[in-house]
Amino acid sequence: MLVLVLGLPVAALGAGHTAYESSMRTVHAQAVERHEVTARLTSDVLGDSRVSKRQAPIRWTERNGIVRTGTALVEPGTPEGAIVRVWVDRDGTVTSPPMNVAGAQANGWFVAGMAALGVALGVRAARAAMRLALDRRRYARWEAEWDLVEPQWSGRFRR
Repeated sequence: MLVLVLGLPVAALGAGHTAYESSMRTVHAQAVERHEVTARLTSDVLGDSRVSKRQAPIRWTERNGIVRTGTALVEPGTPEGAIVRVWVDRDGTVTSPPMNVAGAQANGWFVAGMAALGVALGVRAARAAMRLALDRRRYARWEAEWDLVEPQWSGRFRR
């Protein structure tokens, strides 16, 4: 019980805080590495309206004047020349948006919950293993004592 009462909160808080701090480092690194640009579609996006998004070619101009191309997920039926906002890294490669603070917090809470669950399950497994070992020992002693007593008991009823 002491491990459960003391260990569970310490493990959960420690793991959650570590995951949050790690995620916040990722948030800061990605915020520096990535920026959003306005791109234009270089062709019509054909396709079935049942499909949510399709890859389409895009073109944009970087801050330093370099024209770049790439692909982005766009709704079907979007015409050529339409404006699309995309995230790019330092090399000009289209990438996902940077992680935000809410994502870092969610990651911290998730890891904290999993650590708490792990400690609780570990304590439960240790309790079950200890109970099994003690029950085996008790049954072995009971068997040994019954081997001593049983001949006297069965002899009383044979008269």
